[in-house]
Amino acid sequence: MKKIFLMLGLLGVANGFAQNGATSPAGPDTHGVDMRTQQGQPPAPAGAPGSGKYFPPAPADPKLPTLWLIGDSTVRNGSLGNGTNMGQWGWGAPLTFYFDPKKINVVNFAYGGTSSRSYYEGFWWPRVKSEIKKGDFVILQFGANDNSGASLSGVGNETGPGRNGATIHSFGWYLQQYVKEGRDLGATVIIASLTPHKSWSADGHLKRDTTHAAWSEQVAKETGAPFIALNELIARRYDAMGAAKVTPLYVPTPKENLHTGWDGAVVNAECVVAGLKAMKDDPLAGYFSARGNAVAAVDVSQPEAPVKAADGGSTGSAGAAAMTGTDVGAGNATAGK
Repeated sequence: MKKIFLMLGLLGVANGFAQNGATSPAGPDTHGVDMRTQQGQPPAPAGAPGSGKYFPPAPADPKLPTLWLIGDSTVRNGSLGNGTNMGQWGWGAPLTFYFDPKKINVVNFAYGGTSSRSYYEGFWWPRVKSEIKKGDFVILQFGANDNSGASLSGVGNETGPGRNGATIHSFGWYLQQYVKEGRDLGATVIIASLTPHKSWSADGHLKRDTTHAAWSEQVAKETGAPFIALNELIARRYDAMGAAKVTPLYVPTPKENLHTGWDGAVVNAECVVAGLKAMKDDPLAGYFSARGNAVAAVDVSQPEAPVKAADGGSTGSAGAAAMTGTDVGAGNATAGK
């Protein structure tokens, strides 16, 4: 199996947006991300969360197709989505560097604290639906907050009582609605399994999610939706790096077990791209930037193989540090230019 991942550095990713031909209000907290992909302009619309601080992003060029990202804080963190929440970033911000803004808009409409149900029933999904047009794409990722009664377990049609007399459906039922309703509007809906927690088994492997990740895959199979096995993709990447190098990817370090900083978000975003490119018919294949085109596909249906660093070393040892981008060499930093 060929090299699984192209290792990218922070400088390479930060410079990537300018290389893609778009402007960016780069600042100390944004890593060169065009913040139009993460947040819109005031005033906050009626019904928006965030106590007037959340301004929903919108497509930069309405003439182009749009990739809508929906999910929780592991996709977009904080009301502003710009890293000011303890330095936490969701993977939706760096993902923008892997797509060509001259070909497609990327709109990160995820919001922290949402479950599959609260996103569907609250402000967010109705707003996204009002803007989806034929030819658009949706990548959805839920599960981190689908507990404690947020949604029922499984993928069935059973219902249960919620607060104030509300009816709660299963996690899988909500995912099915996203797929159906997005398709009805002419969009291609792609399901991604949730990002893993930073939790290690006794044998030194990152623990995989065995509930919501499996239910996400089941819904994808039953609906025929493209599926990104993101939980497994990231877990394999982290296994290769080892616990010592994975811990700093989560902030604040070392107590945080769910939310990543910028380096971790870059790793996770690249896993999203690797999963897309492993599909037999990747619906987003024609929209990658040079950086996105340089990422190798990773098919999780195949046995794990040693991950090779760009310098030829194994990422399971010294080469793993370069995956976070903090000490990447010049060869890696210029990848994808």
